[in-house]
Amino acid sequence: MPGMTTDQSLAPPRATQSIPAVLGAGGAIGVLGGMIGLGGAEFRLPLLISLFGFAALSAVILNKAMSLVVVLVALPARLAAVPAAELAACWPVAVNLLAGSLIGAWVGASWAVRMRSSTLYKVLAALMVLMAAALVATHTTTLGALSLPLWAQVPAGVVAGFGIGVVAAIMGVAGGELLIPTIVLLFGQDIKTAGSLSLLVSLPTMLVAFARYSRDGSFAVLGANLRFTLVMAAGSTVGAVLGGLLVGVFPDLVLIPLLAVILLVSAIKLARHH
Repeated sequence: MPGMTTDQSLAPPRATQSIPAVLGAGGAIGVLGGMIGLGGAEFRLPLLISLFGFAALSAVILNKAMSLVVVLVALPARLAAVPAAELAACWPVAVNLLAGSLIGAWVGASWAVRMRSSTLYKVLAALMVLMAAALVATHTTTLGALSLPLWAQVPAGVVAGFGIGVVAAIMGVAGGELLIPTIVLLFGQDIKTAGSLSLLVSLPTMLVAFARYSRDGSFAVLGANLRFTLVMAAGSTVGAVLGGLLVGVFPDLVLIPLLAVILLVSAIKLARHH
């Protein structure tokens, strides 16, 4: 299998894959993500590795497939919440970020398939810490626009998009947790519009990463675990809707530190993984 190292096994233990467990895990992740307006893929990744026994690269590819399903389901709902005309007026923002994120996604996926498994675990652990920091920063501070001049804003958007594309491809996530604060800071959009724009940017970005992964032998893990992927994606989607209904039930002061701790504990476990 080109690009894969011998220590990246494809097939996980079958015994751990009972449908209720997979559906329940997907649902729990969806609820967690839904309560903070995200897909929850950053919580799904360590679960795929530690609970279901997937190797790092296999977990990333499965996570990417599930993230894609969740984003596709979330998109119509988000587009209904923000008028199309309002989003259409923001097309330069999406184009600016996509100019970087599409290249970043290809580069990130290329790196992931070439990395040794032990290195990928450590990279994923570091990115988990980044996600925890982004989560805390976005929800505990009031983000305001940086008000950059256009000549600085455009290259900053391309560079930020590239970085987000790399991270999203390597973790198998949609990248909303990084895209939303970027759109608010660089382009001065409100959080609600930023949420919808982030989906419009993340969808083509994920498809590019997916296309890169599909060229490699490692992509076979998706075919071998299609039922698992669809069941967990279904659980995540239903959970995300339920989580959306629970927004505000738990105060951010309790929820955000708790989720950040979950990410940090996951990072420690991934860093120790061999």
